Amino acid sequence: MIDPRAVVDLRASLDPSVEIGPFSVIGPQVQIGAGTWIGPHVVINGPTRIGRDNRIFQFASVGDIPQDKKYRGEPSELVIGDRNTIREYCTINRGTINGHGSTVIGADNWIMAYVHIAHDCHIGNHTVLANGATLAGHVVIEDYATLGGFTLVHQFCRIGKHAFCGMGTALNRDLPPYVLASGNLAEPHGINKIGLKRHGFSPETINALHKAYLLLVKSRNRRDQDVHQLQELSSTYPEVAHMVEFVSKSPRGVIR
Repeated sequence: MIDPRAVVDLRASLDPSVEIGPFSVIGPQVQIGAGTWIGPHVVINGPTRIGRDNRIFQFASVGDIPQDKKYRGEPSELVIGDRNTIREYCTINRGTINGHGSTVIGADNWIMAYVHIAHDCHIGNHTVLANGATLAGHVVIEDYATLGGFTLVHQFCRIGKHAFCGMGTALNRDLPPYVLASGNLAEPHGINKIGLKRHGFSPETINALHKAYLLLVKSRNRRDQDVHQLQELSSTYPEVAHMVEFVSKSPRGVIR
């Protein structure tokens, strides 16, 4: 299952079912789980742990040292879950000691060509990162978020679950869950209604999220009436409660 033209370090740990294409290089301290396919001309350095049934296409660079001038060779790692697709020319770096030592990618993510994932990023499950999306260090992306082509995300920003960025969006602050954003710099444009419908959210839940969006993101006032409405919505809809918590704990502030 390993092409004879590939170079695999003897200290790497590969499940017998792993496939590796010609001219790929697998370094020491790399672990790759069952059913994972590595195309030609891929470079994977460690410490890197890759789960089951992933597909990594040609010319990707996975698990190399962080692009951080403060990095001095401290131990750090990259952890990738199961069933991810990583397309051509993606670059994914390991973590740093300032980011708890790890870059983490969950499961079932669709990472398209030329995506860059910098050190200490934490990506959830079922996300879509379209061509050319670029994440600076310490970015957090929650489940089911979608980044359009050439989206730029500033370091330490967070993107909430089921959020959507349009093509060419530049984020320098947090994007709340369930919110649609676009522009340079990014501006919110309501709730990601189409995405929520596709994932089975009820009309009542979508309507409650829209009300919470108006109160949390668009309103410039923080009246007692607004707080009371948010408390009522949060008690009925856990999605609203998550949005409220995300915004209230945003160290950078959210886009408005």
